[in-house]
Amino acid sequence: MDDKDLMKKAEAELRDAYDYDTRDPLYGLNKNDLRGTKVSRRTTLRLLAAGGALSMAQLLPGLRATPATAAGHSGGELNCAWAGVGEITTLDPAQIGQVLQFQIASNVYSGLMHIDSSLVAQGDLAESWEVSEDGLEYTIKLREGVTFHNGDAFNADDVEVTFNRSSDPGQSLHSRVIANVAELQKLNDFEVKFVLKQPQASFLTKALERSSGRAMTIVSRGGLETLGLAQYGLTPIGTGPYMVTDHTLGQAVVLEKFANYYDPDRPKIDKITIQPVDGVEPLAAAIEAGDIQYIGGNPVPTQLVSRFEENPNLTVDIKPGPGFQSVWINPWHPAMTVSDFNKPVEELKSEPGFMVRLAIAKALDRDLFITQGRFGYGVPAHGTINPAMGFFFDETLAETSEQAFDPEGAKALMAAAGYPDGVGFPDLKLQTTPNTKRDGQVVANILKVVLGITVIVDPKDFSIGIEEFNKMDIDLRLGGSGGDYDPDDGLVDWMQTKSKFNGPDRDMATKPFGFWSEAESDAAIDEQSVTADPAARRDLVQKANAITSNKVACGFLYHPVDVLVHTTSVIVPEDARIPGLHELDRISLA
Repeated sequence: MDDKDLMKKAEAELRDAYDYDTRDPLYGLNKNDLRGTKVSRRTTLRLLAAGGALSMAQLLPGLRATPATAAGHSGGELNCAWAGVGEITTLDPAQIGQVLQFQIASNVYSGLMHIDSSLVAQGDLAESWEVSEDGLEYTIKLREGVTFHNGDAFNADDVEVTFNRSSDPGQSLHSRVIANVAELQKLNDFEVKFVLKQPQASFLTKALERSSGRAMTIVSRGGLETLGLAQYGLTPIGTGPYMVTDHTLGQAVVLEKFANYYDPDRPKIDKITIQPVDGVEPLAAAIEAGDIQYIGGNPVPTQLVSRFEENPNLTVDIKPGPGFQSVWINPWHPAMTVSDFNKPVEELKSEPGFMVRLAIAKALDRDLFITQGRFGYGVPAHGTINPAMGFFFDETLAETSEQAFDPEGAKALMAAAGYPDGVGFPDLKLQTTPNTKRDGQVVANILKVVLGITVIVDPKDFSIGIEEFNKMDIDLRLGGSGGDYDPDDGLVDWMQTKSKFNGPDRDMATKPFGFWSEAESDAAIDEQSVTADPAARRDLVQKANAITSNKVACGFLYHPVDVLVHTTSVIVPEDARIPGLHELDRISLA
């Protein structure tokens, strides 16, 4: 296929990936605007004008502006769309594997702790706490007078039941979060003590936090016994500001104000109906027609941002967001085989499979991807640690990483691996979700232009895609974490040999390790998790992050921004604005 045919094919695929209408920043650009590894200044300005450029305040933690909000009133009903999901399968915190479901659940349950808008852990069901000098004992005074939605009184027994349940891998997906706890002691009805095996820097903000670790999100022992696991997942009983009054799979979840919530000033709204909505245009149509007033779930598709900003009935608020997105590369694919990531980088560079892997990572023009694929909304990624983590983020990694964009270096690696200009290299399938098909096509086009290889975008429903990802039945996959604000999320959950997303259902006989396995990074990740000194922990976090980047745990692509969209009738105060979460109990109606 000659250059002319290639660009015609690319243009056709981009049209197919999105509607190619006048609201699309790519609309009206010709093949010369889109070809090559860099776009022109004119094209960049055209794209930014259409998609909306982010300010430095929006990109850098701590520099965000506080939007002015009108005073709201209590009462009323709110209709929400939960984006990117066709069915809200469970609200049981022990079984939730997707953050978009826990965004709902965190309004139904309480935890011992909860982060505030400054990302500092505050007491929730914990009234006060003391930490021993050696950092191994956390004595927590529980809030008294709290009741569950079924009328049962909350006390230390519920903390104990939650801990025992969450500690059991057979009952909870999040047992690792509290694996550092040696013992939970019930001191009296309203006092407990956690005894740790080692000091843990993230204990309050991860292990005990209701919307992060999920392990110590307090469940109702009476509700579990009465309802059974399946029904409890649909209509759970917690102590949170809202209670679930109706939930049918594939249909709406109905939340109603819990009159006996411990904070008399919350929640503000009487009833909230949450409708799962999968697909870009259905989401846009729902809020533009007034059927819904608020969007939660997955981040709002960036191709809709400028469209929503032009609507005088909508408010669009953009903040730095946690998480990362990557191109996952199967190290067991014949053309990309890596038998041992523990070898030094220079030694790995002599192996054809790693050469290809590194070439793919070096070929990723992240700036171009963000412009074309994310409409200008995003931050280039070279590891899991994102700008929203502030203190832990290493801004120098973009320059020092082996993954830094280097098209000529990428081409040289492919040639050394035996595939000059991609000749002889097998076609690869890139798995995406239906909603990220466009992103996948932009990646495919970049790899075609830089490396000459053919990547076929393969959209799969989320559940099917995850199943294949867990089995490692893929060539490449677009995916990553919605994330939270502690490094444990990106490192422990994703970047260790024993991480929960590291091919847990693979054929162990043919794939003895998952997508990534490296002893030095494993050790650094383990050590940072139990290091209390912030500066020492940051050094370990950045060391592990650099190893995963340099040895290509995956091709890191971008860090998302968090876009909140709601009608002007919805009042979202600044203390309710935590990117990635939805504090529905703090919002009100104008």
